[in-house]
Amino acid sequence: MTHLTEGQKAPAFTGVDQNGKKHKLADWKGKKVVLYFYPEDGTPTCTVQACNLRDNHALLRKHGFEVVGVSPDDVAKHKKFEDKHQLPFVLLADPERKIIEQYGVWGEKQLYGRKYMGLLRTTFVIDEKGVIRKIFHKPKSKEHAAEIIAAWDALKA
Repeated sequence: MTHLTEGQKAPAFTGVDQNGKKHKLADWKGKKVVLYFYPEDGTPTCTVQACNLRDNHALLRKHGFEVVGVSPDDVAKHKKFEDKHQLPFVLLADPERKIIEQYGVWGEKQLYGRKYMGLLRTTFVIDEKGVIRKIFHKPKSKEHAAEIIAAWDALKA
């Protein structure tokens, strides 16, 4: 589980997207960012989550959100994933796990009783000032966009 908390400044990062373009968190200053970490391109749950964010991308943008995905996959694998599923958002490649470690989302997992180290699916909603407003430790992949919007609306209420 991440060491970061809601209300804390989001750690600055720099990464390369599926098109080889460099991005840093500061590029989105003044915008709300959905920074979602997922284990691997093309796996069933990761695909469901990415497609949910794709299908609701216009709605998320209407609410002022920029979507940025991060996984340990490389640029080429991200490009295939983007092309196959027509993903309209940035996917940052982090094979060295620099961003992943900064956000504290690498840890022990368990599958069929076997323990191993891996990426813990986590989403950070960052406000216009770079502050983490919401952390989803176990996002609902099939309805992730709706839970992001509902959580943001609850923060404003």
